[in-house]
Amino acid sequence: MDITVFFTGFSLGLSLILAIGAQNAFVLKQGLKRHYVFVVCAVCAISDAALITAGVSGFGVVIEKYPQVEQVARYAGAAFLFVYSFQSFRSAISSSHQLDPEGDANSSLAKTVLICLALTWLNPHVYLDTVVLLGSISTQYAPEQLSFGLGAVTASFVFFFSLGYGARLLTPIFHKPISWKILEALVGCIMLAIAISLVGF
Repeated sequence: MDITVFFTGFSLGLSLILAIGAQNAFVLKQGLKRHYVFVVCAVCAISDAALITAGVSGFGVVIEKYPQVEQVARYAGAAFLFVYSFQSFRSAISSSHQLDPEGDANSSLAKTVLICLALTWLNPHVYLDTVVLLGSISTQYAPEQLSFGLGAVTASFVFFFSLGYGARLLTPIFHKPISWKILEALVGCIMLAIAISLVGF
């Protein structure tokens, strides 16, 4: 394995997922609630790993030849994000909202995993970033594409688990009801903004 190429893949992979997006906002929220944190982080990281592997293996060419895949993900993802943003806004103003970040008994493991999968696989940008962009860039490092891919995959695991478990450092702040309501409102704004950008309003 070429360690230089590995760190190039790691750096690029990390830079692509650092931006605050729907998936990262969800991981942060689950980390604050300490609710299925390991599972959520694992689902996100493994999903990224599968997409990066597909890109490095050449699947990016298929995506480019069949743009319908990106279109389906775009509109399905936008619809999902519109619904999720509405739920976040409703949660932010609801008097019965669970304000304690220590837990959330209202959401099952299955529901949490499904939301996490939807935020990942219905996001067209994830295909462009991981499959197409990382896949195409990896060809520049032939025959060390594997080292590049491993670096990008490692970045995803490091980022998501750091975000999920690092969120608990903010727990004292979120014992205040207003802080939790502000977070819900911000999550709603992020989801809504991304949904609008996907459909091109």
